[in-house]
Amino acid sequence: MTTHERPLDSVLETIGRTPLVRIQNAPDGVRIYAKLESFNPGASVKDRIGRYMLERMLERGELSAGGTVIEPTAGNTGIGLAIAAQQLGLDAIFVVPERFSVEKQQLMAALDAEIVNTPTDAGMGGAIDRAHELAEELDDAVVPQQFSNPLNTEAHYATTAPEIYDALDGEVGAIVAGCGTAGTLMGVARYALEQEASTHVGAVEPEGSLYGEFVGESRTEGEYKIEGIGTHDPNTNELFDPDLVDAVYSISDRDAHAELTRLAREEGHLVASSAGAASVAANRVAERIANGDLDVPAATVVTIFPDSSERYLSKGVYRSFEEWTG
Repeated sequence: MTTHERPLDSVLETIGRTPLVRIQNAPDGVRIYAKLESFNPGASVKDRIGRYMLERMLERGELSAGGTVIEPTAGNTGIGLAIAAQQLGLDAIFVVPERFSVEKQQLMAALDAEIVNTPTDAGMGGAIDRAHELAEELDDAVVPQQFSNPLNTEAHYATTAPEIYDALDGEVGAIVAGCGTAGTLMGVARYALEQEASTHVGAVEPEGSLYGEFVGESRTEGEYKIEGIGTHDPNTNELFDPDLVDAVYSISDRDAHAELTRLAREEGHLVASSAGAASVAANRVAERIANGDLDVPAATVVTIFPDSSERYLSKGVYRSFEEWTG
């Protein structure tokens, strides 16, 4: 995995085949593994959907050669789409809420994409609306729309999930992953449940997010610092299928921050807050397995670390919790 035995013709060929690494902080008798998606060329899990979505849309004629891709994004999807668009001869415009990582926006611009900012208080819903307005104003422009396009889920069903199962020879007891668009978890979960219906599937969200409402759990909406996962408006999260999910784990900013700093200090993982939240949730699931509270096909929990902490250094991700959230 991540080793290439021959020269490659394009950066697109380096997407995927990321390492699956054991997390040492786990209860006795249960293994936790994390898929390290920062090893992709754009340094995040979103490189997978960038390539997959644009290639499929070109094949289907939904996107014309030389056309324009317009996407509402918090950043990583924009980078993934920008890499793919650049290599496939497409123009790219990204609509980004102002509060999101400046580093990500600079990288999108470096990849020859145009950035359009929308007000923070309008959220992703405002970015989605603006993206569609721009598409109507331009000729030969499409909005792939990661929040509703089934190709998002298909990308992970076709690539991420098989990589996990191949690496572990199918010995997977639980899948735990953060939900932003929910494409990653839905794709991996669908594949996992086809292999073994008793696999536990856990969605991860920040405290203050409303994903739990999908499965009938009570949630109180609030602000959170964790980036890249969670939702304030479940109506925009069309890919989430509650029938594939056993539980939604709500993780506090404080717990996610403590874990991302522990992962760096103790295990050498330079990951961001969404990975911190995923790691906390994966450990909770592992504890349930170790205590006999979950009947799963293998004593193995797999989670996803979506990107690197480097894109969040300007926001003080490694400072004290109070400085990070202040």
